[in-house]
Amino acid sequence: MRLTSLDVFRGIAITGMILVNMVGVADQKYPPLDHAKWDGWTPTDLVFPFFLFIVGVAMAFSFAKYTEGGNRPTKELYLRILRRSAILFAFGLLLNGFYNYDFSSIRIMGVLQRIAIAYLLGSLIVLNVPRKGQWAIAAIILVGYWLAMSFVPVPDYGAGVLTREGNLGAYIDRLIIGTAHLYKGDAYNSMGDPEGLFSTLPAVVTVLIGYFTGQWLRSQTTQSRTSINMVLAGLSCLVVGQLWNYWFPINKKLWTSSYVLFTAGCALILLAACYELIDVRKRHNWGRPFEIMGLNAIFVFVASVLLIKILVKTNIGTGDNAPTTYAWINEHFFQSWAGPLNGPLLFSILTVFFWWVVLYGMYRQRWFLKI
Repeated sequence: MRLTSLDVFRGIAITGMILVNMVGVADQKYPPLDHAKWDGWTPTDLVFPFFLFIVGVAMAFSFAKYTEGGNRPTKELYLRILRRSAILFAFGLLLNGFYNYDFSSIRIMGVLQRIAIAYLLGSLIVLNVPRKGQWAIAAIILVGYWLAMSFVPVPDYGAGVLTREGNLGAYIDRLIIGTAHLYKGDAYNSMGDPEGLFSTLPAVVTVLIGYFTGQWLRSQTTQSRTSINMVLAGLSCLVVGQLWNYWFPINKKLWTSSYVLFTAGCALILLAACYELIDVRKRHNWGRPFEIMGLNAIFVFVASVLLIKILVKTNIGTGDNAPTTYAWINEHFFQSWAGPLNGPLLFSILTVFFWWVVLYGMYRQRWFLKI
């Protein structure tokens, strides 16, 4: 069984990622296309958890014969999971170091690295722990993470200090990874990492919620009632996440427990919309462009980030004041006539269209790159 709506959902997420990544390079951008500075959220902050949620939903289908068919997981399955996780992690390091690889200071963690670890841990949980135990693990991680971040004291900062450098996760990152290998932008100054080790634990729960959703979908008939129930579950997550926000603020960079539930609620509602339109009402045409994007998500993720790095690390002309390739193209072809906000946005939209054309060509040739 394959959910076309899930491929469309993945395509929407990858389209959003390319758009906000390109806009993110610009000096000025519309607020909804930028991450929240710290606490709170914007639409941009939904993209990453959507990917992890999708990973979980897909796991429910790919592992079905082991979790529901009575077959025990094989050594080959575990090796395949480990191989996939290692490749994702390696791709993340490739992107972090590009194109001047200095292994004494390369950032260890990142988006793909977090996906790799969350996928690996999530897989081990769903393949080896009974269903009730899986729910218990998810709850224990969310509550335990909240209590640890709130009450475990950090040397020189104390307990419950949820700043970039004073939170427990940042301290653990400095202790285990080392400051030389942490994120160096966005006012972190190598004092923490928005995709750090400790904050990856609640990200595993994002994967598990996706898995629970996929398992439930497998047992449902394809009808509007299923979509409605997903919406109701999503609204419940939104409410609980918003309530938890009063004690443990919604924060993407800390991947707080409230953020996990809030973004899971958003993911459930968007998946319900895709499911209703595509799988229930059979209105496939509107979703086809996104489906094409979603079928080669890993390829376009890596390729689009590499392109951005090339644009911002190369220059047009020589000398200390030579503009980057991105700045030159943006200034001469977009910003000069569309303005400092609309110019980068148009540049980003054109980039999305460029990648869609590439992926459409791959789709026509039936080239689907999997790991």
